[in-house]
Amino acid sequence: MPTTPSGSYRYSQLDLVEYGPNSLSKLPEIVKNLGAKKALVITGNSIAKKTDVLKQVEDALGDKLGDTFVGIGEHAPISDIKAAIEKLDKAGADILVSVGGGSPVDASKAIAYYYREQKNADKYLPHIAIPTTLSAAEYTINAGYKDENGNKVSASAPELAPKAIILDATLTLSTPERLWLSTGIRALDHAVESLYRPHLPYPILHLAYAAIRDLFHWLPVAKANPTDLNARQHLLLAAWISLFPNPQPGALGLSHALGHKLGAKYNIPHGITSCLTLAPVVALYTNKGPPTDKTHLASAVQHLHLSGLPALRVAPPADLAGHITGLIKMLGLDTTLKEWKVPKEDLKDIAEQASAVLGGREDVGFGARDVEKLLGGIWDGSPLLESVHNL
Repeated sequence: MPTTPSGSYRYSQLDLVEYGPNSLSKLPEIVKNLGAKKALVITGNSIAKKTDVLKQVEDALGDKLGDTFVGIGEHAPISDIKAAIEKLDKAGADILVSVGGGSPVDASKAIAYYYREQKNADKYLPHIAIPTTLSAAEYTINAGYKDENGNKVSASAPELAPKAIILDATLTLSTPERLWLSTGIRALDHAVESLYRPHLPYPILHLAYAAIRDLFHWLPVAKANPTDLNARQHLLLAAWISLFPNPQPGALGLSHALGHKLGAKYNIPHGITSCLTLAPVVALYTNKGPPTDKTHLASAVQHLHLSGLPALRVAPPADLAGHITGLIKMLGLDTTLKEWKVPKEDLKDIAEQASAVLGGREDVGFGARDVEKLLGGIWDGSPLLESVHNL
């Protein structure tokens, strides 16, 4: 019998999303409206040294630029966060502007978190995010970073969500293709794993369906024509609704939890971790998940079929896991844990740690041993459905 929807949804502190080509021009007005005087720009080496994106942002800020911190590494190491805090003090900045992918965005959230602790302040520094990938880290209240031991950890607070986000497709043209497309699969991971998150708010369910549809449509378009601004802008918007301002802490689901364990320890980019884990995890839920989760996953496939997307032609299986596998192969992003030099003997420990995200749900028909077997398939590239159905 169908369940009547009930629940609640609390918005994050995100006040504004400016979107469209050349929307960067709104940056100084946003800084002013937030009551700030000087910005510290946070970015990584690639943005600073291989593109003109940083210069565009600095020029847009004009006299509101306090200083720039260049050098946030992948997965936002704590040493980089501490160095940025030192520069923040010297610059006298009162707002953060992150530019780049998930690492600068998460680093900025962590900077705000630790700066407040150091100063014993009442409020967190405001943050404007300008993403150049599709990782969608800017929509959460979580600050994921690497600790001194190289482990992925996080800080979380409702106030860590950026106050404003600028989605300007022109700033993404220099993003490397593999990074752009793989973070698109990361956004797909957000949307799909929302489908089996407990206590899923009703609007988020339907935004997730829309994000899945749009990502399946626009990622192949961007692959075929990397300079198509229309496709790139639609993908930025799809990433937005894949993780519609999410005020909940923690990993979305098992694919994300596996990605967190794999990414920081073995230096695998988060977009690639989603390419590795998403389809097998979805196959596991399709095979052994609770009835409600299976219904949501089946409905996602119906949304795709109704859209008549050409991407589906490469994925004959009728379930969502098969379609995801086909899309990843179409984009040239299929890989294995073996290729990333993850030791096979580590899989049991990874499975046990990541399975904690299941939280002892009695309605989930699988556990850590099933996840370990699933990782074995990802390690050597065993056929997806065979590896899951044999669990």
